Amino acid sequence: MDALAKMQIEPSISRIREAQKFLAKYFAPTRLIAAPFLSQRARKNVYLKLETELPTGSFKVRGAFYALSERMKKSNVREVVASSTGNHGAAVAYAAKEFGIAARIFLPVNCNPVKRGRIAGLGAEIVESGGSDLASAFESAREYAKRPGVYFLNDATDVDLPAGPATIACEILEQLPKVTAIVVPMGDTALIRGVAAAGKQMAHQVRIVGVQAERAPAYYLSWKKGRVVGTETCDTIADGLATRTPEEANVREVRNLVDDVVLVSEGQMLRAVETLIADEHVVAEPSGAASTAALLKSSNGCGDTPVLVVSGANISREVLKRAVQSN
Repeated sequence: MDALAKMQIEPSISRIREAQKFLAKYFAPTRLIAAPFLSQRARKNVYLKLETELPTGSFKVRGAFYALSERMKKSNVREVVASSTGNHGAAVAYAAKEFGIAARIFLPVNCNPVKRGRIAGLGAEIVESGGSDLASAFESAREYAKRPGVYFLNDATDVDLPAGPATIACEILEQLPKVTAIVVPMGDTALIRGVAAAGKQMAHQVRIVGVQAERAPAYYLSWKKGRVVGTETCDTIADGLATRTPEEANVREVRNLVDDVVLVSEGQMLRAVETLIADEHVVAEPSGAASTAALLKSSNGCGDTPVLVVSGANISREVLKRAVQSN
C-alpha cells in the first residue's frame, strides 16, 4: 500500500460518494447474497454481488447515469451516442430516456439479440456497423458524434464514468466489511478500475482480482507486460469481455490497482453459468459468470471471504441452452 498511498487514485473517494448519493435517487443498492454451493466447493465463505438486479440487467447503468448527468451539467446535450456489444448501449439508452434526450446506439452485426431487444425497447435508434466486433461500431459512433449537440459516451475513456461502478465496492464494504477479495469481470476495464479505486482507498487490504476470457486477453496481456498489448481478434462467447484494443491510461490504472488478473476458457464460463442457475438460482450471462468461473478454476489468493461480482444477466437463449447442456 506504500506505493498506492503516494498515488492520486481516481476517482477519488469524494467523487465516488457523490456518485453514490446521486445514483441512490434512481435505484437501491444491489443485494449481496451468500453462495452455499460455491462456498462448499471452494471451502470459503463465498458471496455474490447481484448487479443483475439493476435496470437493464447489468452494472452498466451506474456509469451511464452518472457520466451522462455530469456531461449534461457542462454542455447542452441533445443526443447521446454509444458503441456497444449490448449492455452499455442499453444503459445509455435507459439513462437518455430518463433524462429526456435522444440516444443512438452503434452495435456490431450479429450482437446478442436479448441485448439488442433491450435497447430497442428503450426507444433508442440502433445502427448496426459492418464489423463483427466493436471496432467498426466505435468508429461509426465517433464519426457521428462530430455533429453539434451530440455526445459520445465511451465507457472505456469517459473520465466521469468509473465513479459509477466504483459504488459497487462501497456497497460491498458496507454489506460485508470482512470481505477479503472482490473478483471482477474485465472488459473495457471501467468496472474494475472503479471497483479497485474505491476498494484500495477504503480497505487497502482487500484484494482485487480481474477476470478475462482466454479468447479476449488483451488487458490480461497488457497487465502482465506493463504496456499496451492488443489482439487481432476477441472472439468470445462473453461479449461483455470482448475487447482487443486496450487504452494506455487504463492499462496503467489496472497495473497500479489490480492485484491479479486471471483467464477463463469458454467452457469454464459456460459451466459457471450452469452452476449459478442450478445451484445458486442466479441467472448470469457468460461475462457476468466469469468471476464464478475464476473461483471454480482456482480459489487461491481470494482469502476466506471472497465476493464475486455478477455483472450482467442478459444471456441469449442459444447460449443458455449451451450452458445447460455443458454439464
